[in-house]
Amino acid sequence: MNDSKTDNPLIWSDRWRLGALSKTELANIVFASVLIGFLFVLFHLMGNTVENVESHSAFRWMISRWNDEISFGADYSHGYLIPFVSLGIIWYKRDEFFDATKKVCMAGFYLIIVALAIHWLGAKMQQTRLSLISLILILWGVPLYFFGWQVAKLLIFPCAYLIFCVPLNFLDALAGPLQIVASSLGEHTLNGIGIECHRVGSVLTSPYFEPLNVEAPCSGLRSLLAMTALTAVYGYLTQKTFIKKWLLFVLSIPIAVIANVGRIISIALVSVTAGADIATGLHHDWSGYVLFAVAIGLMIGVGRVLQINYRECFFKWKEAYLNRS
Repeated sequence: MNDSKTDNPLIWSDRWRLGALSKTELANIVFASVLIGFLFVLFHLMGNTVENVESHSAFRWMISRWNDEISFGADYSHGYLIPFVSLGIIWYKRDEFFDATKKVCMAGFYLIIVALAIHWLGAKMQQTRLSLISLILILWGVPLYFFGWQVAKLLIFPCAYLIFCVPLNFLDALAGPLQIVASSLGEHTLNGIGIECHRVGSVLTSPYFEPLNVEAPCSGLRSLLAMTALTAVYGYLTQKTFIKKWLLFVLSIPIAVIANVGRIISIALVSVTAGADIATGLHHDWSGYVLFAVAIGLMIGVGRVLQINYRECFFKWKEAYLNRS
């Protein structure tokens, strides 16, 4: 038994071979349990207010959108990985969390109230997406209240990254413009390399291959969302400044578009050389994975370029030039 009198004594139980909890630790565990139960009721039992649905769970609604093959939901099939990435980042930064100064911050309490209001508004409007966004705010607001800004600052990215879990329906409207952009760039590129091609809407026609229709699933929206999610975490872990992190994230959009255009061009080239059956069959099904790997390579390359200290390189070059002179 530890007889030392401290504010938070740890008492060893020889009978149960366990360390007994102090009153403070016990109170924290009880409060955390109540909070988790409250969030469970709020978002699992009362999170989805859309009429004529099988479940009132916001989580089940979100997962069903990830698996939805009819609408835009399949574009969010990467949503299963996002929470694990956020937890991985927290684990990666665990030493910084332990070293951070901790104190109660009332701003977190007010943020929790705002988040609960957003959930109430989402329930009234039957917009489950608003409820899910309010949950993300709560997940950030609770640590802000109990541990202060130093801890909450480290949680900004892991919590914000959870946005990639939420199916945002307005992004579905990007499929149409992306179809036009991809087919238009494909037309100009094919003509540039000597293959006559004309575009009618999102359909590419040519005397050398059968018409290729860039349909909504081939617009590149799915690869765009997956690419931005991947680039966000890659930029956060590799880039040192806030500007470079955002610059790499923004550049992931043209990288994803270029990769999708490359896929369309490759389908046209395979159609010319090997026939339409192979181009629209085997090649169509597997080329997306190959071009996505190329996009990842471009992302890493751009990230490495952004990591270069150009000022230091300039001074080294200048010093070497002066020494040579």
